[in-house]
Amino acid sequence: MNVQMVDLKHQFERLSDEIAPAIFDVLRSAHFIRGPVVDRFNDALAHYLGVPFAHGVGNGTDALQIAYMALGIGPGDEIITPSFTFIATAEAAALVGATVVFADIDPDTYNVDPNQLEQLITPATKAIVPVHLYGQAADMDPILEVAAKNDIAVIEDNAQAIGATYKSRRTGSLGTAATLSFFPSKNLGAFGDGGAVATRDRALHERMKMITNHGGRHKYYNEVVGVNSRLDAIQAAILEVKLRHLESFTAARRAAAARYDALLEGVDAITVPVEAYYGRHVYHQYTVRARDRDALAEHLRAAGIPCGIYYPVPLHRQPVFAQGKMRSGPMDESERAAREVLSLPMHTELNRAQQTYIVDTIRAFYRWKQPESSAAGADG
Repeated sequence: MNVQMVDLKHQFERLSDEIAPAIFDVLRSAHFIRGPVVDRFNDALAHYLGVPFAHGVGNGTDALQIAYMALGIGPGDEIITPSFTFIATAEAAALVGATVVFADIDPDTYNVDPNQLEQLITPATKAIVPVHLYGQAADMDPILEVAAKNDIAVIEDNAQAIGATYKSRRTGSLGTAATLSFFPSKNLGAFGDGGAVATRDRALHERMKMITNHGGRHKYYNEVVGVNSRLDAIQAAILEVKLRHLESFTAARRAAAARYDALLEGVDAITVPVEAYYGRHVYHQYTVRARDRDALAEHLRAAGIPCGIYYPVPLHRQPVFAQGKMRSGPMDESERAAREVLSLPMHTELNRAQQTYIVDTIRAFYRWKQPESSAAGADG
């Protein structure tokens, strides 16, 4: 059976009648940088998130760096973020010269543990950067409460969770600012790199927008040090089409997650994802905890089933931070997650037959791994 970790080919085939003309319209206009299609997408994205302002940038890592720069984060400042995530969140802070302070995670959601934050804050703390990992919101109310109490910013890393909700509000609308990624495999994916920043604060929006364009509001007039990071018009056209389908994408992912949950029932060696009481999970990844994780991953791959380990090494153990500017509290849950997590195929085109094959292969692995005494007892 043909199983893909992410099936972008068939998704495009379903949407090609809308996407192809949108691309052709940009080519015919020859307006490839900025322009009306980018403006339309920015407005549509802001409306979807539930904020006044959103602005497309080159990629999700740029979005983080731009947000840090706009908030004046630099040498001598600290940001707090989870260790169990993709490196971009911390990497962008290091690029602006800030010290990264790593926090541990909640074992159920894999998101930053709000109970750790207060003890990690110092006079140098400039921002808390919760990551809405795997498609589920971090527990934002206590995070925002700690931030307000200490007069520090909250930057949501919403790269994996567009469409997720927290108490009826969409992720990306909850903090001081938010950053997004439109890498092709994301829930809202471009046909190349892309990202965005979003905020409710007009002044912060104007500053982030200026930073994306070499630090100037007008060509050849540069007010601050900036970068060159713009969402090009072709990607904006593709994203504008796909944004109209995002809710149906989310429904397909949630249906696939529910099928996995049902099919995996009774497999004691697997712990299925927990959907927190406070919001909607959009399942960028369907990530389980698995006994004998590495051996199971090999077994799946041998059967032609791709799988992923997101993430095998927490950031506080990455060589890049070993001698760099970082500190952390206890990391027991991040370390345990790195040993146990396994992400199964998850995308909008996933069907019951494919998922049945995947879960049957998982069940076969654990039957094979069953101790002889247990197997004999079961047969008897």
